This record gives sequence, C-alpha cells and structure tokens, in this order.
Amino acid sequence: MQIRPAAEADTAQILAIVAPVLAAGETYATARDLDDAAVLAYWLSPSHEVFVAEENGVILGTYYLMANRQGGGSHVANAGYMTAPDAQGRGVARAMCQHSLNRAAERGFRAMQFNNVISSNTRAVALWQSFGFDIVGTLPKAFNHPVHGYVDAYVMFKTF
Repeated sequence: MQIRPAAEADTAQILAIVAPVLAAGETYATARDLDDAAVLAYWLSPSHEVFVAEENGVILGTYYLMANRQGGGSHVANAGYMTAPDAQGRGVARAMCQHSLNRAAERGFRAMQFNNVISSNTRAVALWQSFGFDIVGTLPKAFNHPVHGYVDAYVMFKTF
C-alpha cells in the first residue's frame, strides 16, 4: 500500500468512499444529504491537504490534514480519515494515521486534535488511543447518531 497526495484523477474513487460515509451520518457531523459536488467541496477543501492510500490503482482510503484553528491555534493539526468498506480491517486507517502524524510533524505542527470523535465509533477511538491520543474532553450527547440516538463526542489530543 502506498500513501500519496490525492490527484485530480482520484476524484471519482474519493467520492465513492466519502459520499456514503457522510450520507450514513454515523461518524461525521455534516449534512447527510450533500450532493456529489458538495461532498467533494468538503473533502477537497482548499484548507485540506488530501492524501489517498492506494494499492494496485485502487484507492483503499483517504484522509485530509489541516490546521485545527487559525492564529494562535495554528500549530495544532486536525485530520479526517475514511476507509473503503471492502478495505476495512486491513490496517488502512492505521497506516493513514501514522502517515498523517509524520506529515503533520513535517509541516511544523506541534500537536493534533480531533474535535468530534463519536463515542459509538469504538474502533476509531481505540485506534487513536493506540497512537497516544488522549480523550481530553467529553461533549455529552453532542452527536445525534441515526441508530443510537444522542451519543457523546470526544475531543482527542496528542502532543508531538
């Protein structure tokens, strides 16, 4: 598996991963009814540095890296990750997280923060914790999950 910057030719495969995840509404606090253009505008935002995890020409996952805040908070990175359904359980998210931490350090960030990790997304919580992220805050019932109803969201943080 290779992780590389996303290219224009990757747009259709990125959309095929990102659109269903956003429409499911289980892990990202975005509108669930975005059309393709809005999904791509969100994921490929000018503020996002976007990467893909690829194997034999097939994109297995994608992530973006950005500054979490501007000004006095611009030294803290933020990232979002998505893995294709048929690639889950193959270490794609782990590889993307490691790549994002390395890239964030290369860019001069001093920490990474995840603002809204949904508590019911236990695989992601455990993965981030395995990389040394701490839950530094719990937002009680801050996310309206389409299956579980109102669930907590975590703020997770890691200093480099």
